[in-house]
Amino acid sequence: MVSSASTPPPCPFEKRFPSQLVRDDIFFMSLAYNQAIDAWRQDEVPIGAVIAVGGEIIAAAHNTVESAQDPTAHAEMLAITQAASKLGNWRLEGATLYVTKEPCPMCSGALLMSRVQRVCYAVPDPKMGCLGGATNLNDLPRVNHHVELTTGGVLEPECRELLQAFFKAKRVVEPAGES
Repeated sequence: MVSSASTPPPCPFEKRFPSQLVRDDIFFMSLAYNQAIDAWRQDEVPIGAVIAVGGEIIAAAHNTVESAQDPTAHAEMLAITQAASKLGNWRLEGATLYVTKEPCPMCSGALLMSRVQRVCYAVPDPKMGCLGGATNLNDLPRVNHHVELTTGGVLEPECRELLQAFFKAKRVVEPAGES
């Protein structure tokens, strides 16, 4: 059973403060990780996303599904919307999305539709991931756009631990005899 308490479990994780001097995958994934911590602190599933173009951040978001009561309020979807608004164009050519967990079917489809150039995700999702986990939308034979993928390795242990700890903290064991 998952607790529906209004106060989130305390987040035992600290934000990362990467050097601004080296804007590599670890730098941007660190910022996505920080977004995931913000999600946890708001009692949302801790997934964070950052979109960068030319080494500059153009969007950053985390899940707000619960607070918005919106099943489309995934970190990736919110970041895509922010990035399109910032660029004044729905085509996010040249953009890289950094996200702490492999995108689901909805988010993977939106990434293809928005023409994101590259996706870097930390934790694979063998059940619902659609960029290599459960399936890969890039493999559709007639799709008109493909994203470059960088999977696993970039803060994967940290992002995995964050997700697992969140769900462990949310589980509530019912007292014996109650149903």
